[in-house]
Amino acid sequence: MPLQLGRSIISNAQIVWLRRDLRLVDQAAFCAAAEHGPVIPVYVLDDETPIAGGSDRRLGGAARWWLHHSLQSLADDLGLRGSKLILRRGRAADEIARLAQETGAKTVHALHHYEPWWRAAEEELAARLDLSLQDGNFLLPPGTISTGSGMPYKIFTPFRDAMFAAIDGFDILPEPSLATPDQWPASDDLSDWQLLPTKPDWAGGFGAFWEVGTAAALDRFDDFVEQAPDYDTNRNMPALDGSSRMSPHLHWGEVSPRMLWERLAGDGSDGASSFRSELVWRDYAQNLVRQFPDYPEKPYRDGYGENFWRDPAQDSEAAEDLRAWQQGRTGYPIVDAGMRQLWHTGWMHNRVRMIAASFLVKHLLIDWRHGDRWFWDTLVDADYANNGTNWQWVAGTGVDANMFVRIMAPLSQSAKFDAGDYIRQYVPPLAHLSDEHIHDPSAEQRPNAYPDKRIGHKQARERALATYRSARDG
Repeated sequence: MPLQLGRSIISNAQIVWLRRDLRLVDQAAFCAAAEHGPVIPVYVLDDETPIAGGSDRRLGGAARWWLHHSLQSLADDLGLRGSKLILRRGRAADEIARLAQETGAKTVHALHHYEPWWRAAEEELAARLDLSLQDGNFLLPPGTISTGSGMPYKIFTPFRDAMFAAIDGFDILPEPSLATPDQWPASDDLSDWQLLPTKPDWAGGFGAFWEVGTAAALDRFDDFVEQAPDYDTNRNMPALDGSSRMSPHLHWGEVSPRMLWERLAGDGSDGASSFRSELVWRDYAQNLVRQFPDYPEKPYRDGYGENFWRDPAQDSEAAEDLRAWQQGRTGYPIVDAGMRQLWHTGWMHNRVRMIAASFLVKHLLIDWRHGDRWFWDTLVDADYANNGTNWQWVAGTGVDANMFVRIMAPLSQSAKFDAGDYIRQYVPPLAHLSDEHIHDPSAEQRPNAYPDKRIGHKQARERALATYRSARDG
């Protein structure tokens, strides 16, 4: 293999640029690269690509924990096949171009990504070398589904119906056979990236809750398929292990949504239909971000500007309310259980996410973007499009959203969905309380270790409605 100025020129080298697509099955970029020569898979840890408007969307702490283990899993999978995962750190476009120069690669293969910073990086890289982009992170490529007038959908229900009508099963791409170069380019050591916390190890509970990687995801989903007929009911019960828990595996691309859709083939139950709708919601969120790249950064609807919300930067009581919400000290057991589950596991039950998000926005009148940023740092499945779309839906600020005046009652939600054991698990000071009292313990029943309510439900509801009326009429 000829060496020139430190470069290892590899005949017909094909680079596969990985981001949120860390798998070998149903991975079109790997398949395309494998047809043309030796394949060099590379992941670039990019904390440097600038984001329009100055927004900081570098990976949060919980996402970095997952990324470490997902990269290790993929590296192990590649190693079993005689291949390797090359790791580089820096601006993605620069590092990929540098690797192409080092190896003599003429083509880089990748899957389309729709976050604005990745679209910018793709455009920059395409101007410097041959970038071959494939689809594969979603059920259908964003932009595929349009209204009768040819416009993108903005409302979820007709989008979902159109998606269901358009999908007639998927042909899952098999894992390709990867030719390997005789000489590999240099790679960083994963441990040097320090993606895992050290002291304090705030992620200590993650490992007991999660198994990371494609094999673990498929094992988990196979178990879920057996329960899918009951999913429509069980997904709302926080005390049950009724969720698929596929969100981080999907976010990091350890499995594709097409793979999960096909594994549910033939199941016509309401539960399976609900799960398919949730897969479609991922596509819907990406379609919104494709239309409105800054959708997770600012409200879509007018009337919800900075003056609408209590500002933690200017109001000390609002600042303490925000900290109490983040730390699970609101005095509402179902909210606190969710926020503590989030800190302990890097994930929160979907029903409880809605309750906790509504509480921040409507009970505490704090801008949803504070919640989005907290979730960005603490969720292993933190996703620019999904999280932004979900927060705008809860806040009533989005293109398709729950009305602001529909205010969830966390205490009755807790009782309705039988969250007693869930609260006992994540709020131990309340574990001794009966099912009758655990959802809303009285002052006498609350131990000293558990705080009083930050605000009463009736008072919070009246304040939220008055704020809304003032903004509407003002």
